[in-house]
Formats: sequence, structure tokens, C-alpha cells
Amino acid sequence: MLRIFAYEYTCAHMAPAEVPASLQIEGWTMLSAVLEDFCRLPDLLVSTLLHNNHPQRAVNPRCAAIFTDDEEEAFRKLARNADFALVIAPEFDDILLTRCRWVKDEGCRLLGPSPAAVQLTGDKYACARHLSNHGVPTPECRLLVGDHHGDGIKFPAVFKPRHGAGSESTFVINCENEFEKAIRGRNTGAVARHCILQPYVQGQPVSVAFILGPSQHIPLLPSSQIQSGCGRLRYLGGALPLSPLLADRAVRLAEKAVISVPGLLGYVGVDLVLGDAPDGTKDWVIEINPRLTTSYIGLRALSQTNLSETMLRAVRGADIASPVWRPGSVRFYADGKVEVFS
Repeated sequence: MLRIFAYEYTCAHMAPAEVPASLQIEGWTMLSAVLEDFCRLPDLLVSTLLHNNHPQRAVNPRCAAIFTDDEEEAFRKLARNADFALVIAPEFDDILLTRCRWVKDEGCRLLGPSPAAVQLTGDKYACARHLSNHGVPTPECRLLVGDHHGDGIKFPAVFKPRHGAGSESTFVINCENEFEKAIRGRNTGAVARHCILQPYVQGQPVSVAFILGPSQHIPLLPSSQIQSGCGRLRYLGGALPLSPLLADRAVRLAEKAVISVPGLLGYVGVDLVLGDAPDGTKDWVIEINPRLTTSYIGLRALSQTNLSETMLRAVRGADIASPVWRPGSVRFYADGKVEVFS
């Protein structure tokens, strides 16, 4: 029997002062979905880790759930006793990177990207430079260091953490006064300490998830993103599928991004903005998410294929085929709500 340890940071750590509530809700949404899908497979032993104070006590009966208030010790023990570990965690403060390293320390295989790939893509500034150096169109990225930000800032611009997740602390700023206000407020939370600035690019925000193996990269259905407005860019969910023309543009560009980064494996998401040029010349890659994302809950609602099984087979090096999709469309939300339309 193959042993799988599925972990999600906000479910196991439970530190509300450090993690926004929206990420905690998204975390349980993703974890519960992958646990259900793994537990549908007959030849797996599945385990997970929850904090003693986690409000969700009912876990799939086929899953061994460990409740603890000593996250690292329990994590390492579960990883040590597993063949593969799926790590879902935000990138800020090296939370995702540290836990990927714990997995490797304990002799377990990651069901996801290597620590080096996580370190690169989890750093939005380093990732933007990498993409640009590899010919992948991405908005110019300025690192905000100390009180010296340079001249020539063009508005509107996007102000966001260098390391972040879920669009937390991400703003559209339209003038110098808004920029100065954002600078003054950047030290108010762990997410916002180290920030970058990019020009705001017009278009449709979309995401493309891939299931990646050592020699295969299978794109899943691209989705449009639902974001809050009024200057604050917060990820709320998405809708899929896209129209065929937009989907083709999104996949082609996202594929260039993931191919450029060594060590990406498992489920990886790419965020893009598709501009108004039909030939794709105004399309941009915004960032790469080296982990499972909320899009998983929308994709699994239309998939006739068990996506967790496909992810496992891909990382193990087996040949995989593209998932079979049901007809219809889906809207999904960060709080776990899914609407399916025939």
C-alpha cells in the first residue's frame, strides 16, 4: 500500500494572528477536497495533520487524522512514515519552502515541486526576473527597498508582497499619495513587509493549472478569476471553462512559464492577464504558484478523472492522459462553494 501524507498549513498551524482568515478558509477547502479524492483510491493509506483547535473534527473515515499542537514534530513523523507528501502552504515567510525541506529531511518524496523551484517561484521578484530572462512576457517588477524607491513610477501600478498568497495585501495604486500610503502601511503585517511594484496591465485575469511529471506537462481547463475591486485585488474564486480562443492563448503562454522553471512537479498554477490583442501580444504571466490552488475545487467538479490520482501518477513518472471533462461550466469560490451549470 502506498502511503500519502496530505498537509495544509492553516489547518495544522492555526495561528490567526499570522494568517488571514481568508487563507484559513481556502486551506480547509483545498485539503478536504484532496483528502476525499485520495481516499477514493483503494491502494492508498492517507494521513493528514490538524491542530487541536481546528474547528473541523470530521475527516474522511479512510484518512488517519492526527490532531496536535506540535506541528513540526507531528509533521516530520507523518512525513517519515509516508511515501509521498503533498504540501499546501502560503509562500510568505518561507512557510511552504520550510515544510518542503522538512519532507526531504525525513526521506519522503514531495508530491509537488522541488524546494529550489518553490524558492524561485515563491519569490515574486526573483520569479519575474527569471521569466523575463527566459523570454516569457511578464510586467516589469521593481523591488521596494528601504525608503529609496527611485523615480519614474508610472500609475496605475500594482503594489503587493514579494512573498504572498491569495492576493493578500495587493493593491492597485493610482497616484503618489496612494503609493506613499501603501509604503507607510507595508510593515503592519507579516505578509506585507517586503513589497514589489509592477505596472497595472489591462485585461482578463485568468489562471491555468498544470499536472506536471518528469517528462509531461498536462494543462487543465483554464479559468477566469473573480477578484474584488475598489483598489484592493483579492482573489475570490473563478469560473471555467474559458472560450476556446482565450483558453488556447492562456495555455500556450502559461506552458512557456512552467517549462522555464526546473523542478516543477505535481499540481502547479499560473496566473495571467489576457489583453485585448487577439494574437496574444498583450498577454502577460503574473506569477507561478508552486502548490495546489483553489482552482482545484472547480476543476474537480467538471473532471471525470480523479485529479489527485493523476497528480500522483505523474510525479511517479507514469504516462498520463489529459483528464476527461464533463460538459457544462462551473463557478467556484475561495470559501469552498461550487456552482455547476449544465
